[in-house]
Amino acid sequence: MQFVAFERAQQGTGASRRLRIAGKVPGIVFGAGEPAMIELDHNALFFALKKEAFHSSILDMELAGKTQKVLLRDFQMHPWKQQVLHIDFQRVDETTRLRKRVPLHFSGEENSVAVKTDKCLVNHVAADIEIECLATQLPEFIAVDLAGLVRGKSLHVSDLTLPAGIKAVKHGTQNPVVVAVTDPKVEEEVVAAPVAAVDDKKKGKGKK
Repeated sequence: MQFVAFERAQQGTGASRRLRIAGKVPGIVFGAGEPAMIELDHNALFFALKKEAFHSSILDMELAGKTQKVLLRDFQMHPWKQQVLHIDFQRVDETTRLRKRVPLHFSGEENSVAVKTDKCLVNHVAADIEIECLATQLPEFIAVDLAGLVRGKSLHVSDLTLPAGIKAVKHGTQNPVVVAVTDPKVEEEVVAAPVAAVDDKKKGKGKK
């Protein structure tokens, strides 16, 4: 994806406030050289942030007539308005090694034995995972095929098939569950107790 940024000369709280009033977003680009203060068009940035690829892929930033490879690192939103307050990018090249959370795209669970035959419930516990790789190898997402799911066995991070050169980041000895398979809930059938027939003579009817 490509976007346009502009050099920002003024800094400080007052300058940032004036930029936001003018429909701009203050930001910074760091890494591989001197940090650069930038500003971006708010509406264009707001809609770009809605796209998954803007968060998890290398971006082409046009700044002062030159194109740089950058990665979105952080952004701040207004507590209740739909307004981007600030954004951070990192410059990257073919030697940059990084850690980044990337989304998981699931497919095939409806064809698995767990779902198709055993009618199990499948819960997507994790929507993304943290990976480590060269910037040039960063995938937009990790595809996860769930066609092999079976009853009684969940899918962990170590079970994922990752592209070459990409490693899942594990914290200590943790091996988090990505997809949990649980048995279907069995509804208990409530059987109504039979109503005993009452003899007319025992109903205490009056004499004729």
